[in-house]
Amino acid sequence: MAESTVNTFEDITARLDEIITTVRSKDTSLERSLDLFDEAIRLGSKAVELVDSFDMSPSEAAMLEDAQKEPVDARGATADGASEARGAR
Repeated sequence: MAESTVNTFEDITARLDEIITTVRSKDTSLERSLDLFDEAIRLGSKAVELVDSFDMSPSEAAMLEDAQKEPVDARGATADGASEARGAR
């Protein structure tokens, strides 16, 4: 996936996963790894911009607010026993 075709948050995370796999390969040169590192930095910046510009609908904002109000115990479970990460995708 070329960097120019990376337009969504999901595209960015998929490309970052590809970069990680490539950099971990013993066959990847230092120069190529550094180029991929630069691309990863640009993608990270783009992801931050996407997150910062995201507007939630009123119902999404209410759901987030409700989730933040639920007490969480030391195991990361809410009062209803669900995991804290249940909606964190």
